[in-house]
Amino acid sequence: MPLIGDDAPSFTAVTTQGMINFPDDYKGKWVILFSHPADFTPVCTTEFMTFASMQEEFREMNTELIGLSIDSVFSHIAWLKRIEEKIEYKGMKNIEVKFPVIEDLKMEVAKKYGMLQPKTSTTQAVRAVFIIDPEAKIRTILYYPQSTGRNMQEIKRIVIALQKNSAEKVATPANWQPGDDVIIPPPNSMEAVKERLGTEEEGKCCLDWFLCLKKDSKK
Repeated sequence: MPLIGDDAPSFTAVTTQGMINFPDDYKGKWVILFSHPADFTPVCTTEFMTFASMQEEFREMNTELIGLSIDSVFSHIAWLKRIEEKIEYKGMKNIEVKFPVIEDLKMEVAKKYGMLQPKTSTTQAVRAVFIIDPEAKIRTILYYPQSTGRNMQEIKRIVIALQKNSAEKVATPANWQPGDDVIIPPPNSMEAVKERLGTEEEGKCCLDWFLCLKKDSKK
């Protein structure tokens, strides 16, 4: 199983949107690669509807979605058509899933990403999320039990925080939301500590030498 900071395993796969070659087809983009146990399952249905309703929000963040389960592309298509034509949930209806969903009958992609949990099932992928940056590095890994649906707003928040870290080299504190103060990296020498504590900067607040925050640049 790859870890945070590793190169995301490459693959070529058949999907509901045609063949994809990862990561080459996604150069310069952030990617949310997520797996689900099976088509026509209730929790997964609510997740796919929610992700699909947010696809344009993610695209505005230069982020693409890719789904996966160990089902055929024909099963995927039948399920997605059922969602579009018959399912209404929390005000969402006629939801068209436009992002690719990988056919992984041989479990090749699932095995590369450690999406199989033998104690749970040897034929179904777990509810996993991999957030991958434009350099094809894994930046976040999330695993959920089969009974618990994912929080897509939290996944979006993580992407925003990661993009801010990449662009501005800052960290985000507990419960951070876009617009909240961000954390300045701590100094790494005694001289840097003295300089930080001895200078004032508009919008900066130091709780101690190692914990300084500043106003979000986008606020």
